[in-house]
Amino acid sequence: MKKNIKIVLIVIFLGILGSCQKYLDVVPDNIPTIDYAFNLRSSAEKFLFTCYSYMPANASFNTNSGFNSSDEVWYPNPPNDISSDFYSIAQGLQNSASPFGDYWVGARSGKPMFIGIRDCNIFLENIHKVEELDQFERERWIAEVKFLKAYYHFILLRSYGPIPLIKTNLPISAGPEEVKVYREPVEDVVNYIVQLLDEAAENQALPDRIIGNEISELGRITKVIVKAFKAKVLVTAASPLYNGNPDVGLIDNKGRQLINPTYDRDKWVRAAEACKDALDFCHAQGYKLSTFPGNVGYVVNDTIKKELDFRTALTSRDNNTEVIWPNTNSRATDIQRWSMPIIAPNMTSGSGPKGILAPTLKTVERFYSNHGIPITEDKTWDYSSKYILKTATAADRFYIKEDERTVQLHFNREPRFYASVSFDRGIWYGNHATNYNATLPLHWVRIRKGELAARQGISNFSITGYGIKKLVNIETVATANDGNVTGGNQAPYPWPELRMADLYLLYSEALNELDGYSAATTHWINLVRVRAGIPTIEVAWTNYAIDPSKYQSKDGLRSIIQQERANELAFEGHRYWDLKRWKIAHVELNKPIKGWDITQADPVSYYREVLLYNQKFVTRDYFWPIPLAELQINKNLVQNPGW
Repeated sequence: MKKNIKIVLIVIFLGILGSCQKYLDVVPDNIPTIDYAFNLRSSAEKFLFTCYSYMPANASFNTNSGFNSSDEVWYPNPPNDISSDFYSIAQGLQNSASPFGDYWVGARSGKPMFIGIRDCNIFLENIHKVEELDQFERERWIAEVKFLKAYYHFILLRSYGPIPLIKTNLPISAGPEEVKVYREPVEDVVNYIVQLLDEAAENQALPDRIIGNEISELGRITKVIVKAFKAKVLVTAASPLYNGNPDVGLIDNKGRQLINPTYDRDKWVRAAEACKDALDFCHAQGYKLSTFPGNVGYVVNDTIKKELDFRTALTSRDNNTEVIWPNTNSRATDIQRWSMPIIAPNMTSGSGPKGILAPTLKTVERFYSNHGIPITEDKTWDYSSKYILKTATAADRFYIKEDERTVQLHFNREPRFYASVSFDRGIWYGNHATNYNATLPLHWVRIRKGELAARQGISNFSITGYGIKKLVNIETVATANDGNVTGGNQAPYPWPELRMADLYLLYSEALNELDGYSAATTHWINLVRVRAGIPTIEVAWTNYAIDPSKYQSKDGLRSIIQQERANELAFEGHRYWDLKRWKIAHVELNKPIKGWDITQADPVSYYREVLLYNQKFVTRDYFWPIPLAELQINKNLVQNPGW
């Protein structure tokens, strides 16, 4: 820990990150001292951007901790062309000697959060030295860095549970014992994070939102981001993993219980208030659930538009009212072609679509029926016949290729399923298929052996037979006449760290945990459902569910909200952290990973379940291990249970 918290005189040079955004410039390595770094406005601004540079690159599936650590996607074994760090966590291979996704020291695809916090402290302690900086701009920068400091503490909290609080950097003269810091109780960590967020939000120099200068400033911290993130922090802190968890028993050598085993209802009160405050502020700034605004040259009908309402909520780059926090530090580029299968002749997997990011069969089944309820609970949906082959008719033609055969699992599903997942014989709209009429037929996926999107070699194929449609911007070029999605053919978009649908669902969750079902509780989740093209909870369960009263109990509505988050936020990196904070990861991540038999050409043989992996998640996996080397340096740190 000594190297993580002590002030050093040499400013770390992180390199120029891959973006044209001005705010990604960092301190160059020819600036030798802290005093020099804060001598001029220009050099101080570079230090500000260095503070930003520790943000995880979540638009890359290899460095998005929640994307590969869960059960949403799977890869061939051994996984080719990908980093195995976070994927190894999904396989149950985490270890304490050299942990995967190590945010503690910054290794194995994890960024060094304590160094990021250290640099934030350096900035806050020295920004007053810049004489040519006007006070208003100084205050804005201070608010931004306080947010980043809170964010980096939260990443550590979410990964490790109790952590040391690095409120200020230790002086150079600090002795060995001063450096040996303690982990602090979760409640203290949360309170400190919230304190930093409140200080940032109360700073009048911090803009409410970025207006008018998006090119140079989009992605920088604003008050809407601060308030929405505070809501997320407090909902996390009120969740079962941290609120009344008697199973951890983490006690330090001072005898302190680091995770309170006693449930506290007031934590949900605090979370609900933060959600309401964030929503009111976001609405006042013009944020709302987005719908497809239309693009020049795109011709759609109501069915396709409903699908695009959802897809463009993530990927639309202009005037997007949905995305509260667009991370321009990390733009969705390669993740698009790794998500997309080959859908037209003359494409090549080498320079074009790869389709490697493969949703699992359990992910596919989790999406609702067309009535907006789980397919296991819809009394009109024949779950026992889900793998029986069926021929698509003209009524299905905007979701499934007419006259082609696929399994009943792919029929009569909610629009978010068709917007999120590509499947054999499924329609793919967009990517220069801009019309739905007979003169320009829609692309459709052919992924059985020997077909366009089938396995071509040892890599560049979907191991499950599914792909991710949701993450591919419809404006990204990928057609037979323009056959790849690299370089200028991509339409990259800032990764959505926080969006309105997430905030709505967090608020419904908090209200349900407080008082159970009410119209006020379901109001927010119903807004998300209506945008998705499915009935409200009340209408869906009353008319179509085997148990029509499920939503009226707190436990039943909790289950509904959890599945709603899984469907709405699929492939965005949320599920892994949701399962952990709900303390149900040991249930959900202990189920078999399956896909189709992709080695087969005929549909009867292709549509056979294939076991890919028996996933395992044990109690110790709720909190990642602190690296053993750090424990040897600092004897005051206690290891997480089980490691």
